[in-house]
Amino acid sequence: MTLRIDGMHCGSCIRRVTQAIAQAGPFQVKEVRLGAARFAAPAGSEGAAVGALAKAGFTARVDE
Repeated sequence: MTLRIDGMHCGSCIRRVTQAIAQAGPFQVKEVRLGAARFAAPAGSEGAAVGALAKAGFTARVDE
């Protein structure tokens, strides 16, 4: 799954996004860069990842 993430500006943002995704559920983070995150996730778990990022202060949407 790939999420497009608004509000990322620096390395600290990358670390916060990585931690938020890793702690949100059974996700395996593959890559986080400014503006996007790629990770393995069970089907139907998009909402948990988007919600975790919202709590961390970021707006995210699934990249189709």
